[in-house]
Amino acid sequence: MDLSFEAATSDILAHPLFEQTREFTHHGIDNSVYDHSVAVARLAYRMALALNLTEAEVISVTRAALLHDFFGYDWHDEWFKRFLRHYRGVRRLTHMHAFVHGALAAKRASRYFALTDRQRDAIAAHMFPLAPMVPRSKEGWIVTAADKIVAAAEMSRCVSRAARRTVRRVVLD
Repeated sequence: MDLSFEAATSDILAHPLFEQTREFTHHGIDNSVYDHSVAVARLAYRMALALNLTEAEVISVTRAALLHDFFGYDWHDEWFKRFLRHYRGVRRLTHMHAFVHGALAAKRASRYFALTDRQRDAIAAHMFPLAPMVPRSKEGWIVTAADKIVAAAEMSRCVSRAARRTVRRVVLD
């Protein structure tokens, strides 16, 4: 297969709204939604190739992975905190970013890019098992797995840096 990652994703990467994801921090202060999304898409692309998926399936999974966090807001901002204040108890929990952003990203991505049902499902379900939607396709399971692997690596780096800073402060103080 001669399909490159860049050929499958160049229109999304060049889109001004996707470029804005560089402004939103994600999984630590040194990482953006853009960085995370590209890393997930690159891993999903490699996984799809390793699984010998068809070219159409590789394109589908790669594009869904790139758009899986295309929710379009900074969930750390005050406006999201105000949004959550409208809910109490379990309803507040179910409206937290981790639970809702997959469906929001799928809806938003559909407005700007031509998506198949399988791609929308993969985006919406990528937070399984935290969010209630179960992936229903190969694309969905690959995007979910790639997201978990990349997020775990990003969070591990973040925690490791914080631990090193803490140890230095304790030792040097």
